[in-house]
Amino acid sequence: MTPAMSRMLAAPEVPETQRIEAPVPLRYEDVSEDGRLALHSMPQAIGEVFWRYAMARGRAQAFLRDLGVVPILTRLVTEGGDGPLGVRAPLHGAGVFELAHSVDANAEVDKLLLNVWVKLTGEVAAVHGPAPSNAGEKIVAGQVHAEHVFTRPFAAPAERRVRRFSVPGMEPVPPVRREWRRARDVFTLPDGAKPLEPVSRDDAFVFGLDHTDSNRHVNSLIYPRLIREAALRRFATHGRSTRLLARFQDTAFRKPFFAGEKGNVVVRAFELGAKLGAICAVFPDGVLEPGQASWDSEAELAAIPAHAYGLVLFE
Repeated sequence: MTPAMSRMLAAPEVPETQRIEAPVPLRYEDVSEDGRLALHSMPQAIGEVFWRYAMARGRAQAFLRDLGVVPILTRLVTEGGDGPLGVRAPLHGAGVFELAHSVDANAEVDKLLLNVWVKLTGEVAAVHGPAPSNAGEKIVAGQVHAEHVFTRPFAAPAERRVRRFSVPGMEPVPPVRREWRRARDVFTLPDGAKPLEPVSRDDAFVFGLDHTDSNRHVNSLIYPRLIREAALRRFATHGRSTRLLARFQDTAFRKPFFAGEKGNVVVRAFELGAKLGAICAVFPDGVLEPGQASWDSEAELAAIPAHAYGLVLFE
């Protein structure tokens, strides 16, 4: 495991009631030309395994919905596995989930958390042409971890934070305690990385309604794609091949964008052994100093809060 991949929070041991298994269908665009699962497909496993099967069986979701409480995605970590895979057979998703809390500097309950992990397995199959010699062999196609914070997104700002549940049959504060990981900490080079450049401004972008979801803001899964595409552009600027596949990504979400808003992404490309990678931060338009194209280090940007941060590794 590389230093960057160690950023994925390990799945805990949980009771059987917190384990779920379900099929995860594949779309044509989920499998790359060499038969490996693309990172953008993996969040779908959280939906299929957890939201469709686990939450649908419980009463808590209805109570929380009536209270206006929603678990909002705050961190997403995806790691690609082996191949080749075909697109006709679904993958098998094995997931676990936990409710937890974090505390503030005074050791008071600060956030209520929902953590979900899913491991995806499948069988080796032909992508094009004849079947490989090991067709049918079981392989790990990838894994994904999602962290959520419970909030009241449509309440007044002072009423959005949720520190206790008021749901029959649920503990007011889940007993599991997790250390809160700051979003901006993702924007650091992994140990052993060799930077190719200072932190550099990439292209500006504009968000429309196509980027939004029913939570009335830009969907969280838009940012990982923006980050991957910005990284590939930086590699091309350095004359590196972009015939690459993203195999690990850590994205942290701090604040949403809305339709009609503009933003900028800054990137620092690096080498990590035989891999190319990048750390990125997504800023609203107008926050960064006009005309400044680069910074000597990511530390220079630490005092300017971004809306989202990401690290991505390619091979």
